[in-house]
Amino acid sequence: MRLIDTDQTRNALSFDAVIPALRDAFREGATVPARHVHAIQCGNAHGTSLIMPAWSERGYFGVKIINIFPDNTHQGLPGLHATYNLYSAATGVPIAQVDGDIVTVYRTAGAAALGADYLARADARTLLIVGSGRIAGLVAQAMRTVRPIERVLVWNVRPAGAEALAASLREQGFDARAVTDLQAAAGQADIVSCATLSTEPLIHGAWLRPGTHLDLIGSFKPEMRETDPACFDGTTVYVDTDEAPTKAGDLLSAFEAGVLTREGIQGNLHQLAAGERPGRRDEREITVFKAVGSALEDLTLATLVYESVRDADRQPG
Repeated sequence: MRLIDTDQTRNALSFDAVIPALRDAFREGATVPARHVHAIQCGNAHGTSLIMPAWSERGYFGVKIINIFPDNTHQGLPGLHATYNLYSAATGVPIAQVDGDIVTVYRTAGAAALGADYLARADARTLLIVGSGRIAGLVAQAMRTVRPIERVLVWNVRPAGAEALAASLREQGFDARAVTDLQAAAGQADIVSCATLSTEPLIHGAWLRPGTHLDLIGSFKPEMRETDPACFDGTTVYVDTDEAPTKAGDLLSAFEAGVLTREGIQGNLHQLAAGERPGRRDEREITVFKAVGSALEDLTLATLVYESVRDADRQPG
């Protein structure tokens, strides 16, 4: 079994490769059983562990275990930690272990950009990032791969986190700044991307101007939400997979409020990638992409990492 460390995993991934790989994977499909969800309690600490398997006709079978502990932020720790094991789908033989944290952040940001490629306006130039964690830190790079992003605004519940991310993005060549007025920032943005573990609405539908694309990639449980129901009232809604309407607090609260029905969701990433759904239809449409993540994405990137490292080893010299 090959152990592929953090640096090797990161070096094998770029959004120029990740986004096309995800597009192909969603178009082709794979076997993705429902994730197993376990609530973890240890003393006063509470977390969630997800076990996410998937396998495909390409011959790979993978399992990710990801642990989410939102209160880690109070200890200066990331809220998410993951491991990923890759096996032969034909024999079950272990092939490789790759860094699950790196796979998770790249696949989440990459899937968000894939959704934006179908749903954001072609001239989208101003991006608002809500959050400042590891996934939020990759959203600008991912979105710039599919849209001409020129300006990045960053808001976080902890202003110091927004300042730090904005500084990092400036070092990468972005025109980036931290903001404290979330409503005003949302009104300026062409793309609003939320990557938080919030349980209270952060973005309100009344703030979104015509033509905005709202990208929601943080919440993945019924009690988590990043928006109010008005964000789904009269907007064009897509999801990453059909699991999202059963898991996402943002969608469930919109159903409960009566502003959205399951039948009102326009489609998923498979249907967009396969050309079965139109994506954005006009310049003034407000589009929403709600993702809860898929083991298909993890398998795709773990395979990409493994094959990249394997092929590099085969190069002469």
